[in-house]
Amino acid sequence: MENTEQKTVKVILFHLGDETYGVPIDQVLSIEHLESLTRVPNAANFVEGVMNLRGLIIPIIDIRKRFGLVPVPVTKDSRVIIVETEDLQVGMLVDTAKQVTDIDFEAIEKTPDIVGGLDARYISGVARIENDGLLVLLNLDRVLSDQDLDDLKSIEE
Repeated sequence: MENTEQKTVKVILFHLGDETYGVPIDQVLSIEHLESLTRVPNAANFVEGVMNLRGLIIPIIDIRKRFGLVPVPVTKDSRVIIVETEDLQVGMLVDTAKQVTDIDFEAIEKTPDIVGGLDARYISGVARIENDGLLVLLNLDRVLSDQDLDDLKSIEE
C-alpha cells in the first residue's frame, strides 16, 4: 500500500485540550460540525449517539471519554472527524480539527509507554512538529476494541 519512496505521511491534526493529535488522511472521510444526535440506549459511555450524515447513520464517539480524559462541553469549534476503520464508519468528536499536514517519516518516533496520559496501544507514533511541539499519531484500528467495533456495528444496523 505504501510507496517505498514516499517520505511523508499526510495527517489531519486535531486538538483535545492542549494536546495535538493526528490521524492518517487515508482513513478520514470528512470533517463535520456536530449536528443533532440521537442517543442510543445501553451504549458504551463514550458513545454519544448516532448522526444522520447524508443518509448514513454514523455512530459518534467522544474521543475524550474513550481515552479517559475529562469531557468538555461541545463548542462552535468542536468537530466530528468521520473515519473508516475495520469496514466501519465512525465519527470522532474532538475539540477542534485544525488542518492537513505532511509528517516526515523520519520525524516519527517509537511510541513511549504513555503519552499525554494515553495508553501506548492507541498510538502509532509521536512526531515533532514545528509550532505545536509534539504530535501524537493515533492508531485508529486500536482506538476501538473488537468488542467496541461489534457494538458500534450493531448500532448501525
